[in-house]
Amino acid sequence: MGIRFNYPAINQCTKSLSAVCSGVYLAARFFCSKWNHNNSLKDKWLARIDRNLIDAFALHELMQLCAKRRSLLVGKSCHGLAIHFGLVADTLTCNILINLYTKCGQNDCARYVFDAMAARSIVSWNTMIAGYTCSGEDVQALKLFLRMHREGTQLSEFTLSSTICACAAKYAINECRQLHTIALKLALDSNSFVGTAILDVYAKCNMIKDACWVFEKMPDKTGVTWSSLFAGYVQNGLHEEALCLFRSAQREGVELTEFTLSSIISACSSLALKIEGTQMHSVIVKCGFHQNLFVAASLVDLYARCGQIENAYALFAYMEHKNVVIWNAMIAGFSRHAHSWEAMILFEKMHQLELFPNEVTYLSVLSVCSHAGLVEEGRRYFNLLMCDQTVKPNVLHYSCMVDVLGRSGKTDEAWELLHKMPFEPTASMWGSLLGSCRNYTNSRLARIAAEQLFQLEPDNGGNHVLLSNVYAASGNWENVVMTRKYLKDSGAKKEPGRSWIEAKGKVHVFVVGERKHPEITDIYSKLEEIYEDFRKFACSTKIECDLHDVRDDQKEELLKHHSEKLAFAFGLISLPPDIPIIIHKNLRICGDCHSFMKVSAHITKRLVIVRDTNRFHHFKNGSCSCGDFW
Repeated sequence: MGIRFNYPAINQCTKSLSAVCSGVYLAARFFCSKWNHNNSLKDKWLARIDRNLIDAFALHELMQLCAKRRSLLVGKSCHGLAIHFGLVADTLTCNILINLYTKCGQNDCARYVFDAMAARSIVSWNTMIAGYTCSGEDVQALKLFLRMHREGTQLSEFTLSSTICACAAKYAINECRQLHTIALKLALDSNSFVGTAILDVYAKCNMIKDACWVFEKMPDKTGVTWSSLFAGYVQNGLHEEALCLFRSAQREGVELTEFTLSSIISACSSLALKIEGTQMHSVIVKCGFHQNLFVAASLVDLYARCGQIENAYALFAYMEHKNVVIWNAMIAGFSRHAHSWEAMILFEKMHQLELFPNEVTYLSVLSVCSHAGLVEEGRRYFNLLMCDQTVKPNVLHYSCMVDVLGRSGKTDEAWELLHKMPFEPTASMWGSLLGSCRNYTNSRLARIAAEQLFQLEPDNGGNHVLLSNVYAASGNWENVVMTRKYLKDSGAKKEPGRSWIEAKGKVHVFVVGERKHPEITDIYSKLEEIYEDFRKFACSTKIECDLHDVRDDQKEELLKHHSEKLAFAFGLISLPPDIPIIIHKNLRICGDCHSFMKVSAHITKRLVIVRDTNRFHHFKNGSCSCGDFW
């Protein structure tokens, strides 16, 4: 006899009891044929199927297997049988059904079962809340928890950990604090699941001190707990602290996971620690995680950020199977090192392999176009993004396109794009436009961009300096004085320029006119030698790069002792001749230092790599990889 069930999802897929039963029997036989690891269970199941003796226990087993295999259609057929046999009044059956539907991503069906239950256990609530959390329906998870709490249902550690994870996804710090209080009242704060979830929320909400406090109070720390704090340090830019914590974990014998290692590699990447990064690579190989795609992607990023783009590509090519993450890491690496055509070729290869780009991929290729001055290519990729139905353009993509136009001198077109886009312009966009106006002396737009930045970032003195430099480049010294006075009166701080180089097992930091370094006398002496050879090549200092209203000889003296030049001289006296001199700088390299590095690399026959805020510059044989466009 045909049966029509009360569940909409079941009604769509099942027309009669006979169809339901035959579907279950066929599915059970199929699963048993694949169930090679448990022969006794297989024989028991086949005997039941052949005799049409599927009881409640057998049906539960099959539903659990459907949940494990994500077999939604067979699971719905089992649900139909459960209705027919009157098992939906049973709490255990309903709990299994809720688990089945949530595992298959059908939260609406799971909630239908949940709401229809006559009696719910703690497992019912936990499974439904966890289902919402796992599928990103965080608001629903929080609402269901609130209802559970109001009804007076006893909470467990799984209830709290799932709900707190929902808070982490929504950055709901107030709700997390309330849940933390409940955990303290119920003495569940020492539970590793609950403690780790609370720690994760605090770390994601930039409350790293609170996260550390929770970590210290936990009596039992799992590998996930350690990984969460590692990730928290890295997310909050505390890379050195992450490395110190990693050393503590090693001393305590904490088992390393791919998540732990990825976080630590990210810390090494951000600090450009080549030696520590290479050591981490050895640890990864020893632990057997070198084939893990996410760990490999982190390593590709590490080598690219440390100036070793050849090693990054060698690792990328070594990976037999590649996902979109590792492709993105390699494209971004090529972008940083001004290998624009290589990056674009990889993008095309992704399309050929039907590995479709995501938002990060588009961001990387747009960045390539920005730093190489490839306006038409940038427009093409931006149009591809607009037409791609699988990727939603975000504010970063528009920011990159503004940069593409501005860096190529199309500041008015960049200004128009700012007004057309469906987002409010960010500080990054206005900063990019201001920087472009500085390069192309567009004082009118520079003033507009600067005013916006002063409102968005009142404490960032760099914006005042950029505007001052626009006026200085056009010789408008009256406005330069006024802008710098405003900077002084506002109390905004400008980040001082620094360069650093890794040599003799240490990181050596230099500022302009450095005097405190223990080898400073030898460094200045070496720099004078370089300048003597520099003048033999009929080269002169680009005094126009110094934007102070002083005499030309004073400008030349100021430029001579820039931090990257001091770091270069130190590299010459400290590193063997066959080792590249890799210098890192926290600001954009100036035009004079760029010319100096090109000539000096040729004079000394050394490979010099300078990483500034924009990209890596590879100086060799009198030229730079950026083609003098940065």
